[in-house]
Amino acid sequence: MVRATDILSMISSHLSPVGIDDGKTSHSEQTLTNSQARQFFVGGNFKMNGSKASIKTIVENLNSADLPANVQVVIAPPAPYLEYANNLVAAPTLKVAAQNCFDKSSGAFTGEISVESLKDIGLEWVITGHSERRTIIKESDEFIASKTKFAIDNGVSVILCIGETYEEKQAGVTLDVCKRQLKAVSDILPDWSKVVIAYEPVWAIGTGLAATPQDAQDIHKSIRDYLVTSIGKDQAEAVRILYGGSVNGKNATEFKDKADVDGFLVGGASLKPEFVDIIKSRL
Repeated sequence: MVRATDILSMISSHLSPVGIDDGKTSHSEQTLTNSQARQFFVGGNFKMNGSKASIKTIVENLNSADLPANVQVVIAPPAPYLEYANNLVAAPTLKVAAQNCFDKSSGAFTGEISVESLKDIGLEWVITGHSERRTIIKESDEFIASKTKFAIDNGVSVILCIGETYEEKQAGVTLDVCKRQLKAVSDILPDWSKVVIAYEPVWAIGTGLAATPQDAQDIHKSIRDYLVTSIGKDQAEAVRILYGGSVNGKNATEFKDKADVDGFLVGGASLKPEFVDIIKSRL
């Protein structure tokens, strides 16, 4: 477990806390109230993994797992299996998401996925801005923002991923990176009611390394404080911020009392039976 101690010093030097106080309720009490109002959310990103057989096993396991009624669960299989997975879903709190979409309705865009096609097969969610799209495919902040807005404008909710690389973490610019990635979206998207943010430190994805629960809480709180300045207090307090980065069935419960960690976006562990343990980690 790696303590991202530089995040703490960077937070204090780059951002002053934004107090929310009606004169009667303390800031900590208000934060707890807001956190309780945000529905716990667990996403599972299968990435380029899976087959009809394995996806059938995963979905049927979730269908039979007696998932908590107050936890929203969204899984993202590879594109060829989206309709197949969606047709298997029976659990009322379980939805299927695409891992990507395009910012145009149709046209000569070979290999891209339109929002209309996602809706046509009954999907309500899509992931945008995942670090592997940012760093490997080289998608820009502006392109990700455009896709995010297009999906939402056309009726599909978005899991918007943000996060810093190891080099950016070492340079102490974690929050600067997150602010830049979020600003590209807030500059063009006024309504964030259909956005869930996933903070995924790139250095912690699939590496076995992870921020401690307190490190995650500190950066999530700073992200929320920044959102107060960019999308307004009400929207900032309502938006859910997930943590992603080597979350598994063993460490998920350690985040239980962190007021600004509203859930998880899970990678490899979403392919395993322990995904159910993560979904139930707030019970």
